[in-house]
Amino acid sequence: MPRELPDPGENRLLAALPPDELARILAQADVISFRARDVLWRATGPLESVYFPRSGVVSAVLVMLDGRAAEVGVVGREGMLGVGAFLGADSHPTHAFCQIPAEVLRMPATAFAAEVRRGGRFQDVVYRYTRFLLDATGRMVACNCLHRVEARCARWLLMSRDRAGSDEFPLTQEFLALMIGVRRPSVTLAAGILQKAGLISYRHGRVTVLDREGLEDASCECYRAVQEEYDRICL
Repeated sequence: MPRELPDPGENRLLAALPPDELARILAQADVISFRARDVLWRATGPLESVYFPRSGVVSAVLVMLDGRAAEVGVVGREGMLGVGAFLGADSHPTHAFCQIPAEVLRMPATAFAAEVRRGGRFQDVVYRYTRFLLDATGRMVACNCLHRVEARCARWLLMSRDRAGSDEFPLTQEFLALMIGVRRPSVTLAAGILQKAGLISYRHGRVTVLDREGLEDASCECYRAVQEEYDRICL
């Protein structure tokens, strides 16, 4: 009996594939669930699998020699992790761990690279997503250098809210500080400003977005720019 193919869920990259290509990809994938803080891979570890989230949020973090760390990528249903596999990468430069409980489709990195080389719509989707990542990464570098902490905090909350698909999600100040690369007192001040303005509610390790439009106004230009870039390149 052939095994039942996993459900691609709401992953937007896989949703862009024609039925025959999607079936071929799913036949080489399985479904994995991750809890918050679960590790998908560690820096310098082998790149054995790629992941297509169909729910939840996963963060990629770069750790310096002195132990300080900052987020360099956040991925949900709009994307994938491990795209470097088709470029010949055989190890990870980052740590990747689950930020919000997630279900992902896991595919062997070698099979993923072979499917990209095969051409077709899957190759086009992966190439477009890679272009988007390069553009978005450059913008995030500039954002972290130039924009105020509260604006960056608002941008990150919006990105996480979109990927989680919910106005409420778990969050600690230590985690938020790690994600935007600042010290905890700076996050406390920034979150306090957003909460006092009635944009968010933050208590007991959970944040609730109360006013999404207001939070967009409080965010820097980078939130809308990245969203528009994704729609332009990937859709």
